Order: sequence, then structure tokens, then C-alpha cells
Amino acid sequence: MTSIRWALLSAASLLSACGGGLQVRLVDATRNRPSNVAMYFTVDTDDGEPVPGLTAESFKIYEDGRLVSVYESKQTILNPRVAAVHYTLLLVDMSGSIVDSGQVPQLVAASESFAERVGRLQEVAIYSFDGREDIDEIAGFTRHEGGVRSALSALENRQTRDPSTNLHGAVVKGIEVLRAQMDRSTVPLRFGTLVVFTDGTDRAGRVSRSDMLDAVDEADFEVYSIGVGGEIDPDELEQIGRDGFVRAQNGDQIARAFEQVAGRIEGYSRRFYLLSYCTPARAGEHDVTIEAEHSGRRGSVEYRFSADGFGPNCDPNRPPNFEARRRTAARQEPSEEE
Repeated sequence: MTSIRWALLSAASLLSACGGGLQVRLVDATRNRPSNVAMYFTVDTDDGEPVPGLTAESFKIYEDGRLVSVYESKQTILNPRVAAVHYTLLLVDMSGSIVDSGQVPQLVAASESFAERVGRLQEVAIYSFDGREDIDEIAGFTRHEGGVRSALSALENRQTRDPSTNLHGAVVKGIEVLRAQMDRSTVPLRFGTLVVFTDGTDRAGRVSRSDMLDAVDEADFEVYSIGVGGEIDPDELEQIGRDGFVRAQNGDQIARAFEQVAGRIEGYSRRFYLLSYCTPARAGEHDVTIEAEHSGRRGSVEYRFSADGFGPNCDPNRPPNFEARRRTAARQEPSEEE
């Protein structure tokens, strides 16, 4: 079994091949004997909204311009977890301004709701920061809601060890922790999301703004930011949250801000599809087009694979053999302010 080398793909093949309202983007694909082909891709509308809930019947498969029968291909949508894992790290500000303002209960409640919602699809970890150099693990990466709730409840009685705010250093540390978790995973395709919550600006001066922003630019995963109150620097937080920035005017809006980001992460998690089918091809190179249709909108993506050595007895439900790597699925998403 070998994984296709995608150097043959042109940049145009990664985008929608027809303009009818959907953008279908290929993340990865593989071909395995006896005659399995699997594609991991995303589906969005032309204006960047995710398209969740599609079934195998929502897709048509064309090989060399000819429709492949669903009865012959046995096309199916597999659970993406057999080939991909998504991690989200929530990094929360526990500096003196948060603790002394009485906003910790709202923050804990919002974090619990966030972890519960995102945790249905991803593994979630929660870390905190204050003025110290390192960040603290509150709850490690898990899908178990009970463990996160128990860990977060302890924050309500927690005393800040350094009341300053090491925002820049915390962002850099958060990126390091998330990247290390992705590298440790044994699942072939790894995706990450960092969410940073703060009520202020960097006061500790441990890491420069430019070094922090360089780390954000180099991060091969999504980064969001949530800011609350009037002491934040919106321009900086928008740069940190390059995939989305939500501003809450006061503590009462913290829950809504967290829900906005959680909803966005949830929606974009559900836009991933793992389509597997049995190709009738038995030799040679073949051009394949996957066409998606939803509510009258269409979009497609193309790729090329080799069928050399293929034969009968294909099972489309067999987990595909993707090449291990960290991946980021490109998309456009505007920043927001409340």
C-alpha cells in the first residue's frame, strides 16, 4: 500500500473546479490495494460558510470524465476519526486583573460550556497564564467532559501567583504545547486550534510583540482570540486571532464570546469529509473529479491516482492509509467584534 504523492496536483486542482456555489478543498488522499481510494476534504459555500451533514449520496465520482456507478464504487462516508484528529487548546488569562475583578466564575462557566461543545468533535485542553514565564495545565487533552469540569472548578478558588500579564509569552508557550501534542499523535492527519482569552495587554515584557506575532504566523494551525473589557489592544488581539477575534465589552458578555468561537470551531470541524470508494480502474493513471451538491449548489475537486496493481475484493469501510503529517485546511474567515 502506498500513498499518492501529490506533487502532480496543480494549485487549481485544490480549489473548486466549477463555480456553482461550493468550494471543495482537498486535504489529503490515498490509494490502497486491492482498489481503495479515499479522499479527505472540506466543503464550504463560496462565502466561506461550512457545509456540514452531507451524506455519501451528496457526492458524485467521475473517473476520466465518466460517472462511476455508486453500486460499483460502494462509495461511503467514513468517520473522520479513523484518519484525522483535531486538538483545541484554550489558553485563559488568570492574571490579577481577572481574579480581582470577580470575573472568574463567568470565565469558568464559559470555559466549561466551550469544552463541552468543542469536545464532542475534538480533544480539548485548557491552560492558564499570568505574569510567570510558563503556562499552567488546568486540564490535559481529552474528550471527557467530567474531567474538564472538575479541573475548571478548582480555578474559582485559585490565587494568582504573579498578578502581571505575560500575554506574549503565553501565546508562544501555547503554540509550543499544541504543536508538541500534534507531533505525539499516532493518527495520520493532525489539526490544531489555539484559542486565547485575555482582559488586558502584555505587561511582563518577557517576549516581544514581534517575536510573538512571528510565532503566530509560523503556527500551522488555526488561532483565535477573545478579548474582554476596555484595557485590551484590539489591533494586537486581531493579529493574534488571525482566524477570528471576538470582543466582549464586559464580563457579562464572556459566555457569548466563548459560544461564538466554539460555534465557529464546531462548524468548521463538521465541514471535513472522508469519502472512500472502490475504483473500477485496474491499471494506469486516472483523473478523478469529486462533485459535491447541496441545496442547489455545486462544487468539485480533482486529483490523479495510479491504479497499477489494483484488483477485486475492495472494502470501502477499511480505514485509509494516509501519510502522517500536521495539516491545515485553508479557508477564509472574517474577524468579528461584539
